[in-house]
Amino acid sequence: MDKAALDSLLSVGTQLSPTVVTGLRIVLILALAWAGLHFSHRLIRSFRIYISRNTDDREEVKRIETLGRVFRYIASVLISLVAGIMLLGEMGVSVAPILGAAGLVGVAVGFGAQSLVKDYFNGFFMLLENQMRQGDVVEAGGKAGVVEEITLRYLRMRDYSGNVHFVPNGSITTVTNMTRGFAQAVVDVGVAYRENVDVALDVMRKVGADMRADKVFGPKILDDLEIAGVEQWADSAVMLRCRFKVAPIEQWNVRREFLRRLKAAFDAAGIEIPFPHLTLYAGQAKDGSAPSLPLKLDHTATTHADSMEITDKDALR
Repeated sequence: MDKAALDSLLSVGTQLSPTVVTGLRIVLILALAWAGLHFSHRLIRSFRIYISRNTDDREEVKRIETLGRVFRYIASVLISLVAGIMLLGEMGVSVAPILGAAGLVGVAVGFGAQSLVKDYFNGFFMLLENQMRQGDVVEAGGKAGVVEEITLRYLRMRDYSGNVHFVPNGSITTVTNMTRGFAQAVVDVGVAYRENVDVALDVMRKVGADMRADKVFGPKILDDLEIAGVEQWADSAVMLRCRFKVAPIEQWNVRREFLRRLKAAFDAAGIEIPFPHLTLYAGQAKDGSAPSLPLKLDHTATTHADSMEITDKDALR
């Protein structure tokens, strides 16, 4: 090869080398970003599994799972942001003006997106203070249901009917967690006024003891049935209150089963479960006499008999 041809090849290689190097750098940045995402997600997952295996607290396991998802989200955003800035720099785009403009735009957007910033701040502190976790039954933002997902932006819940609610964290001012540590299954039972209250309470204690000795419901009940006593005198019943201390999220199942068994126990003991009663009072005249209370019984639909009218004088005869 003569000297002229060699100089020509070297000239072409010199012209292509910056483009090739830039392309290789872009490929390297993308590969490192992909490796960083994969490694960070795997590291967070391994750390979560390690901690979960070394704790027997079911509540702590749920908290670790929730925090693990948030950390994966944060790692993905940071790695993608750094990789994007480096790619822009390799493609010859000046990053400094973009960052400066982004700062000004961020300030302008911040005034118009205060609710969005509030969502992220509220979400961060809810996770930091461990107010709720995945799988909890909570009431927040005017909605209630099982927590399916918690992010820094929103809370996703599914109610008993299967409806999914997305609640922005910024709109949550109060969180009512119904499944933290333990729960109380509160049961109000009505009996007729003629029934002996002490007998009814004894039947309730026996049903509660049988449930705690049951193989299915026993593990869900953490303590003996607590009898509060007579709660109120209702219109047609004496209301008796009791409660079970149960495992989280089991209060509704225990309450339904207790009422089912108590209905059968009351029937066997002859204790009346009351129904509404209505007493008619005709009033009293100024002279002290009681006015008549006309009642008409219409039998035309069945016996085609004539209607009859009864006054309270006739009723007293």
